[in-house]
Formats: sequence, C-alpha cells, structure tokens
Amino acid sequence: MPGLPLAVSGLLLAFAGANVIDLPSLAVAPGTLTVLSGASGSGKSTLLYLLSGLLRPDAGTIAWAETDLAKLGESQRDRWRRKQAGFIFQNFHLIEEMSPLDNVLVRIWLDGLSAASKKERALDLLHQLDVPTERASVAKLSRGQQQRVAIARALIGNPSVIFADEPTASLDAVAGETVAAVLQRLAHEERRTVVVATHDPAIRALADQIIMLDHGKRETAS
Repeated sequence: MPGLPLAVSGLLLAFAGANVIDLPSLAVAPGTLTVLSGASGSGKSTLLYLLSGLLRPDAGTIAWAETDLAKLGESQRDRWRRKQAGFIFQNFHLIEEMSPLDNVLVRIWLDGLSAASKKERALDLLHQLDVPTERASVAKLSRGQQQRVAIARALIGNPSVIFADEPTASLDAVAGETVAAVLQRLAHEERRTVVVATHDPAIRALADQIIMLDHGKRETAS
C-alpha cells in the first residue's frame, strides 16, 4: 500500500499555559523516512502522538492526504489509525507466552476479524524480517528478534503510514542497525510513509528528513 503525504500547518499544543509543541509547518512525502529528533523532553514523542492522532492539538492542521486529524473526534481518529497506521514502540508490548506468529495476529483478533486469512501474510512478514517462527513463545527470542516481531505486527494490516517511537532504544548496536535498515526499506522499497521519534544515529543516518526539536519548536531540518 503506498504511503500518504502529510501537511502540517500552525500546529500548537499547550499544557499548563506553556506551549509543548509549536510547529508552524511540516511536510512529509510518501516513500520517505522522517526522523523527529532532539534531547529528552524536546517534544519528539509528543509530536509523534499528535501526527498519529493519539493526541489532539489546540490549534492547527494535521492533514494526511485529504484527512485532517485535528478536525476528527477520538473515535474517528481511532478508525483512521486502524485503517492507515502501524505502530512500533520501544517497549514491544508483546505477549511473552505466545508464539511470534500469534503475536503478529493479535491485532487481527482485536479488530474482531478472522486471523485465518492473514496467517500466510503474517508468516511471510516474519520470514522477511528473519524471525524464527518455530519458537513456542517470543520470550525465547533475542531483543532484536522481539522488536522485529513487533514490526511484523505493525505491518499486518498493510498500513500506509508507520509510526515508531524510540524503536531501537532498548536494542544493542547491531540489532538497532538491523531495525534501522528495515525502517528505511519500508519507506524506500515499499513506498510507505515512515515517521520515527528517535535520537539513534543509525536511524538518523538513513533519514530523508530530520526534524530537530527543542522545547517543542523546530530548530533545523536536513
């Protein structure tokens, strides 16, 4: 599924009278890897949650193609995410006693759909990501393999947009570089729109665009 273009304008989120995010504009093209970066507390994760509709801004537009998430209610944003988005987090949120395959299929079950039709795709995703599918539980996998299970789960619905929040923060350097390469492939080869909040130099080195934040404001872009 091809990615979606993003156009942000006049984005503002305030808390306790202070601006947490103040972003006049941002454009993201499909088929690109965009990194939101900055020191701890810079607002990169908050911006990621705004762009994904997990948070609603006080002002501004967050237009994914023709859909402005800032104008949608919570249930409408939830539906948009189920249809269009996949999430990858630092904490993998896997169910340890379940197999890699069943962890990937969890999202299908939660959506109330039959997993049988998605089993072949789930196995294919795990094979592409070099995850051993014969393991009885994900607890028997390495940290890097567990993160790749989480990536497969994010992809099972064939989303147009991938959001990742510090996806390599708990991985060693080698596993982190593998995940960084997967994120780049999702953008460049599969033409998805990939937005990552991270300070990991391995991911930054592969980014098409880096948005540097300082106290919620954009500093530089490259």
